[in-house]
Amino acid sequence: MKDDEKPGEKDALETGLRSRQWFGRQDSYGFIYRSWMKNQGFPARMFDGRPVIGICNTWSELTPCNAHLRMLAEHVKRGVYEAGGFPVEFPVMSLGESNMRPTTMLFRNLASMDVEASIRANPIDGVVLLVGCDKTTPASLMGAASVDLPTIVVSGGPMLSGHWKGRRIGSGTDVIRFKEAVRAGEMSVEEFMAAEAAMSRSAGSCMTMGTASTLASLCEALGVALPGNGAIPAVDARRQVLAFDAGSRAVAMVHEHQRLSKVLTREAFENAVVLNAALGGSTNAVVHLIALAGRLGVPFTLDDWDRIGADVPCLVNLMPSGAFLMEDFHRAGGVSAVLRELRPRLNAGAPTVAGCTLGESVAGAEIEDPEVIHSLARPFKENGGIAVLRGNLAPGGAVIKPSAASPQLMSHRGRAVVFDSADDLKKRIDDPDLPVDADSVLVLRNCGPKGYPGMAEIGNLPIPARLLRQGITDMVRISDARMSGTAFGTVVLHVAPEAAAGGPLALVADGDIIELDVAGRRLHLDVAEEELARRRAALRPFVSPYSRGYEKLYVEHVLQADQGVDFDFLVGGSGDYVPRESH
Repeated sequence: MKDDEKPGEKDALETGLRSRQWFGRQDSYGFIYRSWMKNQGFPARMFDGRPVIGICNTWSELTPCNAHLRMLAEHVKRGVYEAGGFPVEFPVMSLGESNMRPTTMLFRNLASMDVEASIRANPIDGVVLLVGCDKTTPASLMGAASVDLPTIVVSGGPMLSGHWKGRRIGSGTDVIRFKEAVRAGEMSVEEFMAAEAAMSRSAGSCMTMGTASTLASLCEALGVALPGNGAIPAVDARRQVLAFDAGSRAVAMVHEHQRLSKVLTREAFENAVVLNAALGGSTNAVVHLIALAGRLGVPFTLDDWDRIGADVPCLVNLMPSGAFLMEDFHRAGGVSAVLRELRPRLNAGAPTVAGCTLGESVAGAEIEDPEVIHSLARPFKENGGIAVLRGNLAPGGAVIKPSAASPQLMSHRGRAVVFDSADDLKKRIDDPDLPVDADSVLVLRNCGPKGYPGMAEIGNLPIPARLLRQGITDMVRISDARMSGTAFGTVVLHVAPEAAAGGPLALVADGDIIELDVAGRRLHLDVAEEELARRRAALRPFVSPYSRGYEKLYVEHVLQADQGVDFDFLVGGSGDYVPRESH
């Protein structure tokens, strides 16, 4: 051993295992690392040079969608043991959209830092990410990408289908419909309350094609999850088998030196854009995938979403764009069947954690129910991709989901009705004196990354009650916020730069004419440049109410929507270096 070589370093280099720099040492440090682990009942042979697989668990009872992940972790461990590895489960911050305030998006980057630090600081050679509710997936992947170890995703899976009064009801999507029906006087509060238990009747995440199901599905297209990850219901035994197999594959990936960066290539992100369009997937996938690519230094921008996915039709008849739910989707063939149908549009040679190419992994898949999964020849809807809009109202871009919008509103010109905040919206939207009609354009500002802060899912502004009672069910709505992946409507989101960052949205006044032209990819404020300059000169700069803690750090360092809403100091990974030991 060289004089400057620490005990265990040569062994670690020979095996390629980070964990040997902890457990392979024959000195007092090695004694400490192994001895304290043995107090959990691990035998000495667990430290004999086998890969250590970290099971990164976002379980929490405060995150209902992820509350079953402790059980799923046991199946991952069985797979790791079967393959000759040493599984170690560890917790990280969990993000539950149903309970957390003001929005889980405020904490996505914080959770990613937790994941990165937990992986980097510990004797781990490969990682299984147990995720579910929507922000835990991008947060975990972003953190893992910054370390770049062999990594595989296991999602918790969707809930079973909701049923009420003889019809399917879906998470989020029908909550929005029911809420509007109550406001319109078409549904009683008692009926509204009675639908609760009928909707959420098993473990798992939203059973609509919301953000959780979208991201779980996109993980298959990205190549970071095994086939079936997107659609197998949470309580289906095949979800447990998937977890078992993922644990086994994690060990193999360590032996194969298949780092995350070898899977998450430019081609993988392009495949995800194509699949998202075919699924009618969530607009939230845009900011999450841009942020994930940024962690790896993969060139991937907002314009790529439009260029790659614009002409991909929607093939899947799922809420919120359609009628069916995730349980139906799984029965119809799931993500693999959609990917096989999309094969002419995909980079089929992209590698996957399954140990084969994407094309090979879905070669045997078939569409089992053409009413749920349509073919390219006969798509469910012609427009599936996320449309990226630009113009003087959104110089940095904005997005709209055509598959969830009203066709007659895709080209529209109307007068603005402006709300300066979420509180202002709540206070005035049902005011009988609000100067609004069906042709008006509802504008919500100061709800972007800095303004809310956290860019909450409130972009699908409610229709004024007076118009609901007239039978109006959709209007053009524009904001710098996001909306739930379970939501629907002609909603323009992620306007960049946001109003709080001085973007043009801050200059809109009541009565201004706004033009939306989705086909032309245009979002225009029809106000003279001289008038806009005058308004800008009179604009008061945004002042954050936060002077301490994480919220202060967030507002000072968060990037805009077109850049993924990551922190400026987290863009670009730093690899799997081992932190310095204590002295």
